[in-house]
Amino acid sequence: MSERTPQHRYTAELAGRIEGRWQDRWEREDTFASANPAGPWATPEDPRLAEGRGHRVVMDMFPYPSGAGMHVGHPLGYVATDVHARFLRTTGANVLYAMGFDAFGLPAEHYAVQTGQHPRVTTEEAMSTYRRQMRMIGLSHEPRRTFATIDPGYVRWTQWIFQQIHDAWYDPEADPRPGSGQSAPGRARPIRELVEQFADGRREVPGGRPWGELSPAEQARVLDGYRLAYVSAAPVNWCPGLGTVLANEEVTADGRSERGDLPVFKRNLSQWMMRITAYADRLTDDLDRLDWPERVRLMQRNWIGRSTGAQVAFPVPTTTGGEASLEVFTTRPDTLFGATFMVVAPEHPLVAQIVPEAWPAGTQDAWTAGASTPREAVTAYQRQAAAKSDVERQTEGKAKSGVFSGAWATNPVTGAPVPVFVADYVLMGYGTGAIMAVPGQDERDWDFARAFDLPVVRTVQPTPDHPEDQAFTGEGPAINSANDEISLDGLGVEDAKERIIAWLEQTGRGRATVTYRLRDWLFSRQRYWGEPFPLVWDEDGVAHAVPDDQLPVTLPDVPDYAPRTFEADDADSEPEAPLARATDWVHTTMDLGDGRGPVPVRRETNTMPNWAGSCWYYLRYLDPENTAAPVDPEVEGYWIGPREQTVPGAPEGAVDPGGVDLYVGGVEHAVLHLLYARFWHKVLFDLGHVSSEEPFRRLINQGMIEAYVYRDDRGFPVPAAEVEEHTSSDGGPSTFTWHGQPVTQEYGKMGKSLKNVVTPDEMVEQFGADTFRVYEMSMGPLEQYRPWETRAVVGSQRFLQRLWRNVVDEDTGEVTVTEEALSPALAKALHRTIDAVGSDYAALRTNTAIARMIELNNLLTKLDTVPRAAVEPLVQMVAPVAPHLAAELWERLGHEDLTYAPFPQADPALLVEDSVTAVVQVKGKVRDRLDVAADISEADLEALALGSEKVQRFLDGAPVRKVVVRAPSLVNIVV
Repeated sequence: MSERTPQHRYTAELAGRIEGRWQDRWEREDTFASANPAGPWATPEDPRLAEGRGHRVVMDMFPYPSGAGMHVGHPLGYVATDVHARFLRTTGANVLYAMGFDAFGLPAEHYAVQTGQHPRVTTEEAMSTYRRQMRMIGLSHEPRRTFATIDPGYVRWTQWIFQQIHDAWYDPEADPRPGSGQSAPGRARPIRELVEQFADGRREVPGGRPWGELSPAEQARVLDGYRLAYVSAAPVNWCPGLGTVLANEEVTADGRSERGDLPVFKRNLSQWMMRITAYADRLTDDLDRLDWPERVRLMQRNWIGRSTGAQVAFPVPTTTGGEASLEVFTTRPDTLFGATFMVVAPEHPLVAQIVPEAWPAGTQDAWTAGASTPREAVTAYQRQAAAKSDVERQTEGKAKSGVFSGAWATNPVTGAPVPVFVADYVLMGYGTGAIMAVPGQDERDWDFARAFDLPVVRTVQPTPDHPEDQAFTGEGPAINSANDEISLDGLGVEDAKERIIAWLEQTGRGRATVTYRLRDWLFSRQRYWGEPFPLVWDEDGVAHAVPDDQLPVTLPDVPDYAPRTFEADDADSEPEAPLARATDWVHTTMDLGDGRGPVPVRRETNTMPNWAGSCWYYLRYLDPENTAAPVDPEVEGYWIGPREQTVPGAPEGAVDPGGVDLYVGGVEHAVLHLLYARFWHKVLFDLGHVSSEEPFRRLINQGMIEAYVYRDDRGFPVPAAEVEEHTSSDGGPSTFTWHGQPVTQEYGKMGKSLKNVVTPDEMVEQFGADTFRVYEMSMGPLEQYRPWETRAVVGSQRFLQRLWRNVVDEDTGEVTVTEEALSPALAKALHRTIDAVGSDYAALRTNTAIARMIELNNLLTKLDTVPRAAVEPLVQMVAPVAPHLAAELWERLGHEDLTYAPFPQADPALLVEDSVTAVVQVKGKVRDRLDVAADISEADLEALALGSEKVQRFLDGAPVRKVVVRAPSLVNIVV
């Protein structure tokens, strides 16, 4: 007969009732509402807004909701931020903690294409699932601040921000905003100020004509060359299989689409772009002012790719009898004397001007690819290169391909003719799309020179042991680097660079410059499920902002949600957006506010990428009901404006950039989302809409929860929940079977395809939400990857059951705590736990906080009776991580809601150690341990150590040469 379960035992069933009751109450009473100083929700009399109370914004990267809901890996960061937010509330801080949804994107659109169901229906169903799961695990988000990027009110302000960016230009000479931490000039300004400069002659109009003589269409074309959002016909990443273009960041390292893993091709197409390159220096430099993981900062620096060097002009004759200047950027201008050939990207615009009709004298057979003319060779090679991704073109170790263009340039420092090749390992999107090839100092150039029998001139003295058949890429004195006007011979790299750049500038053959790997942000998508652009085109092809009173521009209904897709390898195909099919919506009339009245216009048929909505959502959390602005300036300044504080890791004297106090999310967003959000925020800062210079002060990347994957003899995953483990009787490794068949075990990501998903719903049903939370937080440091093991969850359940029993009788349900005083030993243990747990919570070390609380709880469990004075502070400490159970116990102990109860304070007098263990070493080995007073003097500790019987036994009469004492913990005796 099984043992009867006590009626009031803390089981999953009881936990479920407790958790549901408290979740209902928190929602009913709006327990987690924070206070705003201004805006529609202004409550200036709220005591939490008082001076000195402090305020913190705690956030997760908001999710894109999938129909399947969350698995146990998804809430890891959410529970961590919830614990932190709950702890901060107990310190008296005004805490803003909210969650919304990134709801535009491809998954819902793909589902709509398959089923015909509108993407909004699918997305809202998925959001409903996520909201239910988040409530179920007790996340203390503020419900009134939630929204989705698809909400019309939110779309309106996303479109409004785009218009601000479109109506702005970057003035590199403008002074920064007063009070910023920006050291160099440059900021965005309204486009009207540029128009004023053109109109009054302060700035020369490109082309030289007076501004007033230009037609509106001509003026618009001039301004488009300056706007931060502009249309450009430039090489873009075209993915025929998806029917859309992609940003560089959406193309994988294998040159395929991030979504769908489909081939991506370079095509010249007219698309909306954002001039993020104008902010390259600030995006790089301001990383030093952020409390971010170093690897994320490094990833952004590498993506921006700032390089200093020189721009050098190589003269090259054109087919019309003139001369063009083939510009190259090099970080090693000191090696110019070793440039024996040049390489241009297949897409370089000068290629068409320099390729002659016939092969010139000196052309080697290996250079022609078997073609009878340069044009035939180059055209065939360009077609071949267009079918390759950037990654394929730059793969290290691949055989170098290329073809001679038929043109010879002139090396500006030697005067020697150098052949110009077309090769795919040079990209038009980086630098100038042309390189000077120095095979003696560059491995790629060396390989190319060897493949095409080109000369090698070393310009840096190799080390004596360097192989003669390899490029030397190290540093050394310059050699073979002199002409009649300048000599670099004998100089080190930096001195040689400085001298050659000065000579290039003096002679007009080059200049010092900085270049970047970062390209302007491709902002058009040929998709349906995204924000429409808030712009229309007039009959002259000029773009106009949709008037404010007509925002938001909403999506029309269309008969087919899919962009036109093509065969995955059809590189010659053209984009066709779904919105183009809504002809009545596309072609309309509109009063543009310029005095003409309603005029025929054409709407933009591309949509914004899903990144648009995620670029600024943290601002909307601050003031989500504001209908006059994205956020009230006073509200923004209060919550995330700069403060008088030092950012950890920032240079001394650096100005706090402002931003969200804690932002938690996956490292996979290190470039895409974070870089884009920083760019949008800096534009808004320059234009005066926000007081903070950065969106996120502090960033933490949570680790990933991994799970066992089981595979059959074919290597296919089998359902992990159906696998049986067989332990070995002789202590050997376990074996595993699935329906009687042997299977192998390995660690992997958690996902449907691996058949190892565990959901929060399962865990809450089996153990309760608080147990699930405790287990997730106790698995290790937040940043660490950790394995999921459902059987281990029972340990967290036992901790909470023991805590429950220390307060409540399992048979009667009565509270059993006593009013007795604490013993000195228990008082010390309690206050040391309070001190350590408070520090752990503040530093997001929740796993160690839990370990300390378990230790204290076990100590209470051993007592015959549990004092109220000990268990009440423990309940308060447990509250951030197990809030439902703690709230229930707190109420049963006779108190009101625990949410804002002040965190217990440790008595400093009880933190002082009365005694410590001193280690005594002889000849470097531990020979004794002594319990001594914490304030023992060095002389007394030395005397005790030398008088130890164990020490005397090991000394065995040998004379003591020296005694090193580090009171109160160490004595080292040297014989």
